[in-house]
Amino acid sequence: MIHVLIADDHSIVRLGIKQIICSLPGNMHVTEAKTFDETISFIEQQHFDLLVLDINMPGGNNLQMIQAVKLRQPDVRILICSAYEEIMYALGYLQTGADGYIEKNSPDDDFKTAINSVLAGEKYISRAVREQLINKYTKQQDHRPNPFSVLSGREVEVMNLLTKGLPLIKIAEILHLQLTTVSTYKARIFEKTGVKNVIALVEKAQMYQVTSHSGEVVMKV
Repeated sequence: MIHVLIADDHSIVRLGIKQIICSLPGNMHVTEAKTFDETISFIEQQHFDLLVLDINMPGGNNLQMIQAVKLRQPDVRILICSAYEEIMYALGYLQTGADGYIEKNSPDDDFKTAINSVLAGEKYISRAVREQLINKYTKQQDHRPNPFSVLSGREVEVMNLLTKGLPLIKIAEILHLQLTTVSTYKARIFEKTGVKNVIALVEKAQMYQVTSHSGEVVMKV
């Protein structure tokens, strides 16, 4: 029997993912959690082969969620399922220990491929992001060095919230960090990108084409 834990605060999302999982071959047993604290509670109580985890849910919403899960079950496979754009967040979560990343609006067939791949011990990202990664290493890049390419996953998270106009204290609350830590990340971001304020940061992001149609800063890989 394959034990799967779906962690998402929206019941309709959990239902949809559960239906997809139960349609796959094999004996699937699905457990549902609606908060990150509940997720950790289940993880501490029983073994799971796969955790399908939303990165924006009560009690979570940061990269440390992966570490908290892996600390308790190092062998559990983790598939991030998020409404956030994959191009911005996927690599950061994979580097932190996740095994795959898929957007919630992906077709059912992509979900099935992602689940099967992760359960088989493989890493999963969408074809579009995979092709961009291949292009990064096989084609000549823009002659201008891209200062955004050196930002860490956490710095990207902080930068995205900064460019939305959120104050540091709110960013600290959202990411569950100390205010001084967020200030340090902000200073690092400004130093690495060579800007002195948020307005300049947004303008430079636009210049390097690392903004999405929604105006969020995304990493160009």
